Amino acid sequence: MKTREFFFDLPEELIAQRPPQTRGDSRLMLLDRGNGAVGHHRMRELPEILKKGSLLVFNDTRVRRARLYGTPLSPGPASAVEFLLLEQHPGDAGPSTWRCMVNRSKRQRVGRSYEFPGGVKGIISSADGQYRTVEFTPPVDDIYLDTYGHVPLPPYIRREDEPADADRYQTVYARETGSAAAPTAGLHFTQELLDSLASAGFESCFVTLHVGLGTFLPVRTEEVADHRMHTEQLHISEETAAVVDRARREKRPIVGVGTTSVRTLESAWNGSRLLPGSNATDIFIYPGYEFGIVDAIFTNFHTPESTLLMLVCAFAGKEHTLSAYREAVDNRYRFFSYGDAMLIQ
Repeated sequence: MKTREFFFDLPEELIAQRPPQTRGDSRLMLLDRGNGAVGHHRMRELPEILKKGSLLVFNDTRVRRARLYGTPLSPGPASAVEFLLLEQHPGDAGPSTWRCMVNRSKRQRVGRSYEFPGGVKGIISSADGQYRTVEFTPPVDDIYLDTYGHVPLPPYIRREDEPADADRYQTVYARETGSAAAPTAGLHFTQELLDSLASAGFESCFVTLHVGLGTFLPVRTEEVADHRMHTEQLHISEETAAVVDRARREKRPIVGVGTTSVRTLESAWNGSRLLPGSNATDIFIYPGYEFGIVDAIFTNFHTPESTLLMLVCAFAGKEHTLSAYREAVDNRYRFFSYGDAMLIQ
């Protein structure tokens, strides 16, 4: 299977650069995975079109203000360098050590040092492809990042982050800090909509998967099967595992809200039950994959040739999915993180 089979034409003006003026005021496409039929709705209609008894599984990760700008102190160009802090190495004593993605990475060599806001200094201690390990003194933590960090908007949003992004690029139910990108399907949900779903009899629960920047890395292999996914950390509580297993026994539909929730559920499904606990996953879902637990997917519209689009194609069928995407383009749906939504069931 070739990566190019997942290409589609997308006019640049359909890539949403900002969220809708009001959270939840988005369009919602309904795709029947059985026959490819498409319906056009609004987010407020979700309680009316979900299948009866559905259990919605949300990802409660919280986006870290993980983008920092540093000024080089060692010889070289003095222009600011962008660092995306992905994960902190555990057990640090003294300086805090973070694994980072860095712009103009070939110029950012081991031993190069930088000055960051608030009097923090950093030095690159090792390099691994496009990743750099940076030691920060004094230590950098989430309190520091909340003060000096920027919202890590994805690269297809071609602007700097604004104050409103601190709220809008975060789900209303975010709890566990650790993501370098938002689980964007969840951005459509308001507390009012969550209450409406509960009042309509729909149950919900939460998993945690900390989204890495690898989410946005393009598939560079010609053959889909040759691509290697990034690793992300996940956690499933005993309570969530019990709720999901009960829904499974009662033959109620399990809805993964976002591809991150889908990957979490499928990673932790052992064929008979959902395994609770903390783990890491690099699961790559593309056509040919047999889903073990997810019965429906609520998601955004994804980039051409991306692993996210491949996951949707695995669930709904490549022909049905790409046909629906062409209809979305014809009907001027908004695409990607701040765009419109799709429910596949």
